[in-house]
Amino acid sequence: MKRLQYIGLLLSLIFIGCSDLEEVPVGQLSPDGLINSPEDVQTLVNGAIGNMATEAYWGRKLSLPIMLRSDMVSIGDQGTPGRRQDVDRFSMASDNGMVTALWPRAYQVIAGTNEAIAAAARLDSPAEQLNPVVGQAYFFRAYTYYHLVRLFGDIPYLDAPVENIDDAKTISKTSADQVYANIIADLEMAKEMLPNTQSVRALPSKATAAAFLASVYLTLGEFQNSYNEAKFIIDGEAEFNLGLASDFQDLFNHSKQAGLNEFLLSLDFNGFSEGNDGRDYTPALTGIRANERGNIGGGWSVAVPTINVYNSWDGRDYRKAVSLDTTGIFGGEELRFDRFPEFDSRNIQSAYIAKYTRAIGPTGTGNGRASSLNYALMRYAEVLLIAAEALNEISPGSGEAVGYINRVRARARAGNGSDFPADVVSGLSQEEFRDLVLEERKWELAFEFKRWYDIKRRQLGSEVFGPNGLEPQPNFDPSRDYLFPLPFDELDRNPNLAPNNTGY
Repeated sequence: MKRLQYIGLLLSLIFIGCSDLEEVPVGQLSPDGLINSPEDVQTLVNGAIGNMATEAYWGRKLSLPIMLRSDMVSIGDQGTPGRRQDVDRFSMASDNGMVTALWPRAYQVIAGTNEAIAAAARLDSPAEQLNPVVGQAYFFRAYTYYHLVRLFGDIPYLDAPVENIDDAKTISKTSADQVYANIIADLEMAKEMLPNTQSVRALPSKATAAAFLASVYLTLGEFQNSYNEAKFIIDGEAEFNLGLASDFQDLFNHSKQAGLNEFLLSLDFNGFSEGNDGRDYTPALTGIRANERGNIGGGWSVAVPTINVYNSWDGRDYRKAVSLDTTGIFGGEELRFDRFPEFDSRNIQSAYIAKYTRAIGPTGTGNGRASSLNYALMRYAEVLLIAAEALNEISPGSGEAVGYINRVRARARAGNGSDFPADVVSGLSQEEFRDLVLEERKWELAFEFKRWYDIKRRQLGSEVFGPNGLEPQPNFDPSRDYLFPLPFDELDRNPNLAPNNTGY
């Protein structure tokens, strides 16, 4: 059984989604000795990462739901498939096609990391060669479970290759608390094993592991631990080769990303496509229909900010100009968003997301699919904001916390030479500063797949989806909608996963 698993996994490595990662050719791995070196283990890790850069994971099935679930992005084209609209409107069922596709692909990522960790344990290789590779496997296993536990709560937890398929059909759920404990343990291992820097930002470093530890602890409300991990990175900024990009726009410019040191982790799409492998749908999903700008054939007008987002975002903020497109090109003429529906009725009268359509480089197919843009899964700016938020919870009124916010704001001001956003002044109450940090995250990380998790961890749903929110959603039910439903087909295959989450 194990040999069949290895062969099946290696066949999946014929295509690797992350173009900056080196592969060991499949033909060099013989069936009698499939994993003989740290380089072979790296191939297994690369295969796991390759599963992330697919339509069924970050290409669409994970990235789109967590974007739509926020209060900053809604459905534009009302003719788009109902499974997407149900995610946005809090009317999901357990057979929702976004969930049923995401779940197995996430566990494929996990299976790849488990195979890598198990294979490495059988090698007699020097620790200095093996540990940096195994650290990647621990990291990506933790990263994948971190999404799953936040989305689904109690889930099956697998930390070893599945030897017997019948056993897999009877596994029970692990409590969310235990899943979080396992995530922390994996990230601690990764932090110990990984190097200070990597040759490409698609691979995690010691600082990357610490950054996700800081995020996990923030989610759990363990603010001292969260601050400690963030401060570890900030104190080692030079050692870890980190800093804020001088121009916020460069973060979303394909031609500039490789030269930046703000990314602690990026997902690398490579600009070509074989089926749905390596295909990036976000430009298509967020693009303006019939828009001639960029020469990619326009977009699909699916994930679009409500007009309330545009109206509430201060126009002096350079990040607004980077994040939103307020005009399109139609018939060779540049026109404002209130005229978008004239050229395709599926457009809406609102500013559209610009981060994934403005400078995406070569694409493998129309509408910007299979773009060359890399996706920031963790930026140094977020580390600064995590440190500020956590420190405010343990030491209200801290000048240090104010300084972290002001550093992020200074970069924003530098973009257009304005005096906005102004530096935060001291003297704010703990609650005022808490609200300020969450607002800063909302604008700094807008449309970067973070907002839903902020809403969930701070239990803001009733407020932000209420009548005075950016995106009123009358269906939102706090007793149900902070979790997704477990996929019905998984429950059918394994009754031990029952019951489903509350309300489904």
